[in-house]
Amino acid sequence: MNLRERIRIIKGDIIAQDTEAIVNAANTELLLGSGVAGAIRKADDGTIQNECNRIGRIPLGEAAITSGGATGIPWVIHAAGMHLGERATGDSVKLSVRNSLLRAKEKGLKSIAVPAIGTGVGGLKPDVCARVSLEEARNHLAGETSLSEIRFVLFSDEMLESFMNAYEKILPDG
Repeated sequence: MNLRERIRIIKGDIIAQDTEAIVNAANTELLLGSGVAGAIRKADDGTIQNECNRIGRIPLGEAAITSGGATGIPWVIHAAGMHLGERATGDSVKLSVRNSLLRAKEKGLKSIAVPAIGTGVGGLKPDVCARVSLEEARNHLAGETSLSEIRFVLFSDEMLESFMNAYEKILPDG
């Protein structure tokens, strides 16, 4: 299977994906606020936030894993792309994507859905997010991994366009 078959880009609702895990665009405090985190909070019964509270604060760029609570998703991987109340950077998103994919590998997962980390309240430019996220996906799949699919699930046409443009540059022929 080539990289273009393993890395997919779609517009949609990350909560509605049929993957084994979804990535939450998180802050280092693991507080489920708005954006993807807010959608996860609304789809859950408080279980995920309680698990996040038990984990506590994680370093910038790190990722922590919880159950999917009442969402119907087996696992949620919380990617700390920014400090609470601050902006995301290309480096923080790059590290948080890398560590999210590593958490999925450690669990032996086959599929994961990833949002455009840091582009909402984090204020990161979509083009930067797309480039670093797709580079990390490509690099991860080049090594030993359990993942057969990394699905980038984007909420807007602008985000989809940014990811498709980066996809053509980073994965020109798979």
